[in-house]
Amino acid sequence: MSSVPRGIADRGLDARDKGLPAEADGLSVGAFLARSPRLSEFWTPLLVLDDGALRDNIAFLAVWCADRGLELMPHGKTTMAPQVWWRQLDAGATGITVATPSQLRTAVDAGIPSVMLANQLVQPEAIRWTAGAVASGVRVWSWVDDVAGIEAIERALGPSPVHPLEVLVDVGRPGGRTGARSHDAAVALARRAAASASVRLAGVTGYEGSVAHGRGAGALASAASYVDELLAVHAAVTSLYDDGDVVVSAGGSAYPDVVGTAFAAAAARGDRARFVLRSGAYVVHDHGYYRQNSPFEAAGLRPAARGLARVVSRLDADTAIVDAGKRDFPYDEGLPEPLFAIDGAGERMPLPGAAMTKLSDQHGFVRVEPGSPLATGDLVVFGLSHPCTMFDKWRLIPVVDSFDDLSGAVVTDLIETRF
Repeated sequence: MSSVPRGIADRGLDARDKGLPAEADGLSVGAFLARSPRLSEFWTPLLVLDDGALRDNIAFLAVWCADRGLELMPHGKTTMAPQVWWRQLDAGATGITVATPSQLRTAVDAGIPSVMLANQLVQPEAIRWTAGAVASGVRVWSWVDDVAGIEAIERALGPSPVHPLEVLVDVGRPGGRTGARSHDAAVALARRAAASASVRLAGVTGYEGSVAHGRGAGALASAASYVDELLAVHAAVTSLYDDGDVVVSAGGSAYPDVVGTAFAAAAARGDRARFVLRSGAYVVHDHGYYRQNSPFEAAGLRPAARGLARVVSRLDADTAIVDAGKRDFPYDEGLPEPLFAIDGAGERMPLPGAAMTKLSDQHGFVRVEPGSPLATGDLVVFGLSHPCTMFDKWRLIPVVDSFDDLSGAVVTDLIETRF
């Protein structure tokens, strides 16, 4: 298994790197950054990250988990950026979570020592590759929600593998996403895993976000009820665990408080399990979905990304067309929010009443008040919603120290994504 350095200083730049100025072509990342390029040199559309906000968000959740005796294995699918993953590990995260075998390969290639695959391994080639990664010293946990998942591993590895794969029983609900459909089904699956020579029963897991939506009382109660069910399965299968460590995991970015409270209480009772949260979107937060649904909005997290687009048409009094569309900004959990504009003189311009009304492939339609001074060529700065569909549109993302002065900001880093 190969590994790569945490930085990408030697990576070459060319025209495939959307948003970078033409002067970057042929340079390495290190040589380009040594020139202290200004953000104003970059082409629009553009996604930009605030280094200070990233650091603060990472530190906040690391401390929050540590104070409660919890571990954090943040979901790496949010960014698919090993540079960000290593920041999270350096701050105290004990591993990274991924969603697919291909993402698992990316994590192993990036040198991540502990990886949770939040899915069931079923493809023989992927199972055997994972066993090879484990043999090389990488710690990998995958999920199972059905006997068929255990049988797939048994067929791929044979009856007596040298390195059995560690599995967590995925606890679900009828009609949900994945997960054993009842308490009894989850316990039976744990028994089957404990009896198999091809896998090691390493704990239980699940995702409360599939059974609750929003921050209303009903949603919070549903999430809490689900976590109670998860812990009940864990208690019921305790006698099946071996002497190795045990993982109990849940906790996305919408209900980490609910999960954390229940997990911390279990840990305080002396439960020997490692209680692990998997929140991923916290690292960037946002101006939309998580602003509305995160318990840490205005209490520890702040948006670390902005979208930049330029007005390319201003023919209608109440509409400005910008050069960013669905291929540039996320839109599945709310359209981008115009925050302000920067005019040709570099002056900040408020946009009262402005709203993005529609995105096409490469254009955005911004409604403005009649008489707005917003003009062709002006830069519009957008707040974005849903980090999980934000990074996948970019190969390299520029980082600035802060968003306080975008006109004069110097780009201090480039974050590479590996989708």
